[in-house]
Amino acid sequence: MTNINHSINYIEFPLVDAAKTKEFYHTAFGWTFTDWGPTYISFSGAGVKGGFNLESGVEPSAPGVLVILYADDLSATEAQIKQAGGEISTPAYAFPGGRRFHFKDPNGNELAVWSET
Repeated sequence: MTNINHSINYIEFPLVDAAKTKEFYHTAFGWTFTDWGPTYISFSGAGVKGGFNLESGVEPSAPGVLVILYADDLSATEAQIKQAGGEISTPAYAFPGGRRFHFKDPNGNELAVWSET
């Protein structure tokens, strides 16, 4: 992959529990992981590279940066997130051109998923 000037190159989230994080994101979205020691894991399969970092000591907080994922089927994705142990923090709602909901991962990070109408 070529690095593009001024593009989002990597996303890093706070980490609380590596095992629960890997299980959640793999079950909900099919992401895969590489362990870089006991305090850092990177992920792939999300359309952008990223990782979860316990080294920084930064606690998950909301509101913070909101990462929004796209889903072809919003209802199916919501069901996968619930099955994986995610918590729906804002129920699905309509906006011009689509619908979205927010969820919290096992670390307490809040993300959103949207779909076109």
